[in-house]
Amino acid sequence: MQRIFGYCRVSTAKQNIDRQERNILAAFPSAKVYKEKYTGTKFIGRKEFDKILKQAQKGDMIVFDSVSRMSRNAVEGIELYMDLYDKGIELVFLKEPHINTSTYKQAISNTVELVGNDIADIYIKATNEVLRLLAVKQIELAFEQSEKEVLDLHQRTSEGIETARRQGKQIGRKKGDILSVKKAIAAKKIIAENSKTFGGNLDDEHCRAAAGVSRKTFYKYKAALKEEMAG
Repeated sequence: MQRIFGYCRVSTAKQNIDRQERNILAAFPSAKVYKEKYTGTKFIGRKEFDKILKQAQKGDMIVFDSVSRMSRNAVEGIELYMDLYDKGIELVFLKEPHINTSTYKQAISNTVELVGNDIADIYIKATNEVLRLLAVKQIELAFEQSEKEVLDLHQRTSEGIETARRQGKQIGRKKGDILSVKKAIAAKKIIAENSKTFGGNLDDEHCRAAAGVSRKTFYKYKAALKEEMAG
């Protein structure tokens, strides 16, 4: 029986991991979803994804909301894709269905049979190789585009900061704000992990007490967290 694994990943607090999970479960209600909230730029070392890789066997399926959730590095992404394909594990990308392994398999299976004529078979083999290379190229382009989008975002952020500096705008926090910022970060973390609003087990009053903040501050932080997660 085929097992279906879903994998969600975000690398910043502003990205919404719940949306990825909803998309996966809408397409595959029986999927067992693994969520990774914060990761680095490399694939290796992602604990939740490693759990999937240790379990997945031939005939199983791994579902991603998009190719960027599998890998932000094109070289590693392509290598991993081909490795899992060779193991017989089906890969599904909801936003890029043209590179699903089922599509790739169909593309490379549309080969022309050899006819037994030496000259004709040379051309047929060449045609079949072209079909395979075109299919691989589609996969490469998807991962390369994903990596480019990440790099472009980093570049725009860097340029925006430099522009603000040149205009004399303050970047970051004042020294006197550091203590209050640390307290706010800690309180918001408690709220995000424990509030029923975000999938936790505590109602507002108990969550507020756990965070150690006033009611006004508690609801301000909740509103801020909702905006960040919807971003």
